[in-house]
Amino acid sequence: MRAPDEASTGGASAGGRERVSVVIPVLDDAPALRRCLEHLAAQTEPPLEVVVVDNGSVDDSAAVARAAGARVVAEPTRGIPAAAARGYDEARGEIIARCDADSVVPDDWVERIRTAFEDDPSLVGLTGPGRFHDLPKRWTAVASAAYALGTFVGGGAAIANVPLWGSNMALRRAAWEAVSARVERADPAVHDDLDLTMHLGPRARIRFDPSLRVGVEGRMFRSRAAARGRIRVAMRTFRRGWATGGSAGRRWVLRVGGPDLTRARP
Repeated sequence: MRAPDEASTGGASAGGRERVSVVIPVLDDAPALRRCLEHLAAQTEPPLEVVVVDNGSVDDSAAVARAAGARVVAEPTRGIPAAAARGYDEARGEIIARCDADSVVPDDWVERIRTAFEDDPSLVGLTGPGRFHDLPKRWTAVASAAYALGTFVGGGAAIANVPLWGSNMALRRAAWEAVSARVERADPAVHDDLDLTMHLGPRARIRFDPSLRVGVEGRMFRSRAAARGRIRVAMRTFRRGWATGGSAGRRWVLRVGGPDLTRARP
C-alpha cells in the first residue's frame, strides 16, 4: 500500500464530474437525522448517494434513513471510528463527504464540496467550521469560536496539518483507500477524524474553508463531564498518532519539506 503522502488524488466519473457520496454515522438519533436528511434532500446539487451507518440503534434511525432514500449499512462494532470507517468503505463516489446526524448543512454544501475538489486536483481533504444552533443566543458565537479555535488552531498545531472535522468534512476516496487499513476502527475512545488526518500525514493537502459552515448541536457544552471527555479523547488520539507517526515536531519538519525522521529511526 502506498504512503498517504504519495496517494493518488483520484479521478472523476466518466462524465467528467466528481461524484459525491455523503456518509452519516448514527446511533439512536432519529429526530436529528430526519432534519439532516431533509437538508441533504434540498441540495442545489444532489449527492450520488447518502450512506447512513447504523451503529446499533434501538430507535427508528434506520427507518428514518430508508424513508428518506438513504442506503443503510449496519456496523455492529460500537463506536464512531468503526461506523465512520464502514461508511467510507461503502462509499461509491470519488469524493466522500461526511457529516453527523445533528449537522445542518447549507443547501449548496454538496455542490461546493464537489467544486472545491474539481478546481484543485491536488486537494486531499476539505473541512469547515460549525455554529452551535441549540445554545442560548448569548453563548452561540463565543462557544462556536472557542470550539473552532481549539479544533483547528490547537489541533492543527498538534498534528501539523488542518484537522478534518467529522461534522463537516470531505476527502477523496483514493486518499481514504491509501490509509484505510491503518486507521483505528475498534477503539471508540479515539477521535476518528483526528486519527484519519494524522494518518493522511502532514504533507496531505487539506484545506479549511471558513465559509463552509454547518449548524451543529452543542452537546459537549451540556456538562463539564462532556467537555472533559471530548478533550480526553482528543489527547488520547494525539498520543497514539505521535507514537506511530512521529511527534508534533517531527511532523512539522516533514510538513515544511524536511526529511521524514520517523523513517530514519532504527
